[in-house]
Amino acid sequence: MLRPEQMSKVSVTGSKGVMPTVIETIHELNLVHLSDYDGSWDGFDNGNPIEGAEDASETLVTVRALESTLGISEEEMAPGRLPEDWESRLEEIRTQINDLDDQRNEVREQLRQVDDRIDRVAPFADLGIDLDLLSGYDSVDVLVGEGSVSEVEDALEEAENVRAFDTFTGGDVVAIVAAPADGKPAGTIDDALVGVEFSRHEIPETDRGPRAYVGELEDERRKLETRIDEIDAELERLKHDEGPFLRALEEELSIEVQRAEAPLLFATTDRAFISEGWIPTEQVADLESALRDAVGDSVEFEELERADYDGHGHAHEHGDEGDGGHGEDEAEAPTESPATKQQAATDGGTTAAGGAGGASGAVTMDDEPPVRLDNITPAKPFELMVKMVSQPKYSELDPTLFIFLTYPFAFGFMIGDIGYGILYMLMGWGAWKVFDSDAGKALGTIGIWAGVFTVVFGYLYDDIFGVHMSDIGIHLPLAGTLTKGLQTTEWAMLWILLSLVFGLIHLNLGLIAGFVNELSHGLKAAIYERFSWILAMNGLFIWIFTHNEAGSAGLPIDTTASETKPDFLVGTHPDAVLYEFFGFAGLPEIVGVVGLAMLFVGIVLVGIGEGVAGLLESPAWAFGHALSYLRMVAVLLAKGGMAFVVNLLVFGAWETEEGYMSFSFFQPPAAHDEAADITFEGLVWIGLEGSVLVMILALLAALLVFVLGHIVVLLLGITAAGIQMLRLEYVEFFQKFYEGGGEEYEPFGQESGPQQAQQAD
Repeated sequence: MLRPEQMSKVSVTGSKGVMPTVIETIHELNLVHLSDYDGSWDGFDNGNPIEGAEDASETLVTVRALESTLGISEEEMAPGRLPEDWESRLEEIRTQINDLDDQRNEVREQLRQVDDRIDRVAPFADLGIDLDLLSGYDSVDVLVGEGSVSEVEDALEEAENVRAFDTFTGGDVVAIVAAPADGKPAGTIDDALVGVEFSRHEIPETDRGPRAYVGELEDERRKLETRIDEIDAELERLKHDEGPFLRALEEELSIEVQRAEAPLLFATTDRAFISEGWIPTEQVADLESALRDAVGDSVEFEELERADYDGHGHAHEHGDEGDGGHGEDEAEAPTESPATKQQAATDGGTTAAGGAGGASGAVTMDDEPPVRLDNITPAKPFELMVKMVSQPKYSELDPTLFIFLTYPFAFGFMIGDIGYGILYMLMGWGAWKVFDSDAGKALGTIGIWAGVFTVVFGYLYDDIFGVHMSDIGIHLPLAGTLTKGLQTTEWAMLWILLSLVFGLIHLNLGLIAGFVNELSHGLKAAIYERFSWILAMNGLFIWIFTHNEAGSAGLPIDTTASETKPDFLVGTHPDAVLYEFFGFAGLPEIVGVVGLAMLFVGIVLVGIGEGVAGLLESPAWAFGHALSYLRMVAVLLAKGGMAFVVNLLVFGAWETEEGYMSFSFFQPPAAHDEAADITFEGLVWIGLEGSVLVMILALLAALLVFVLGHIVVLLLGITAAGIQMLRLEYVEFFQKFYEGGGEEYEPFGQESGPQQAQQAD
């Protein structure tokens, strides 16, 4: 589960004559992640597509264009049956769709022009002046536009080039008729309005009244819109009738094109080909058996390499190791075993054990094994969270299981409410049902898991929508075992310490995983780069949790500095929460001495392995990263406090003699005790002494605050708890061991699907 699925590199060598059959067989199995030949061999070139590939590719482009025009999606429509005369049917459909699409584009252009004319004429309708009266004059200028009438008139009065003018208004539109001064040419009105904000409208050329003209244009627009609706309806009919056929044809052509272009990945000569690829080790025999059934002994099949890991995390290949090097002189070397032996590189790649030649088992296409994650079923949805960063390398541990074990747990710890948890589960279930994609369903499943742990912690906190179930008369076993600590300081301090412990466990898992990964570079590198930090961080916190019990270690000085540590941390005094809850006063002083030694040795190893840069980072790695987990307590208290405030506004609360606030669910706060210190009367109770209308309004306000308030807390819980824990996973945790950058396992043939089964029917 922590390693990607074991992969083997296989080689298939044969004559050009059997290549199409080999391609078809490999495609149907959908198992081989083909390697791409880089053209580095003398005498070998990348192959050419099989005959007919270009025609199939062009037809596929046509089909996808038709699907785009009709709005056909893979999620919306399943493929149907593919008839034998599909070429003629496709041409008929193409002609119909293209004609309708051309008509729609033409009508849309006409509609755009009509809308433009309406936009130009509409302002003139407010003036109520026939359009033919606004143009055609030689002695006066006429302008129509929008602007301030007073500013326009002031500007015209001050203009020396204007002898006389008049304005007409209608709505926001202003019509200006102005006569130029003697000897001045027409058109000087524009000069007079230079300093005025005036948006000019072009006067349409028509002899009809503007209102009548606008009415005619709107009638024409309605006819054009009706025509577009008719064309859309016809296209929708074609989508319903021909969509399954186009989907089936697209699938069939995709398979054909994929098969036809496969030789581009092969190393070929005029007569032979060599194909290599990666396949899950446990299915190598299935591939060989299928090839033997299809082409018999016409091909040479070999398992070239088995990329695996030993107990220390080194990538290696089963069997004897070769000397490496590419060369045709090694092509005649005898094969030592059915699976040619070769050592895998430490980064998950391969080191060549021979040259070109298939039968020798030489690796011709030197590449890294692709990664197919291998996780238990409940953890598989959390692969999405890993891939959001990057696919793991074959040579490193897969963090999916770690995220599965920590993310929902921490989310539930931070929110801890039965009501919210049920809603999170419903939201996750809804996402799972609505989304058809793997990512959408994974996201929904993650939401369900987060909701489950939110319900579990909510039960232990005895919380449902921020209300203690025991306060409303519901008493269940173990409910209330824990509390969020909003009014009890010792619980809040306990969560601080336990969040720190959770962080240390989480960080240690990351550092141990990093140590395992670094072993592939050698034990020395693993010690300097990861084990050093394990020593430093754990040594520091062992010392922090150490308490001096009257010189219990027999040392002349107090090495624990217990007097300088916070009272809630260690010791037996009343504020020491670990002692109060667990009877734990702290680790013995001698253990603290060991912790200081671990810290010192760890820092020295960091300095040796990473130099000054590592020493400068040591405070963050040894102490700061663990403190980042205190954000969990911040979210826990903040979300609990927000829910508390919502309920306080709705129900009201009063302060008990012990200093705690108690909600007033069944009677007004004042009814509990005449001398009670009432925190808030509560919207539910405010209207009791008023009129019926006031009471109804108060109850409606209470309902609104309760519903909207808890919706806000619910949504903020996703952003706060979800994102904060995601940050801890990606930054604090992944930083300790995870690089990513691996190639995802994509087997040749993955586009094949139900079409084959339908044709078989």
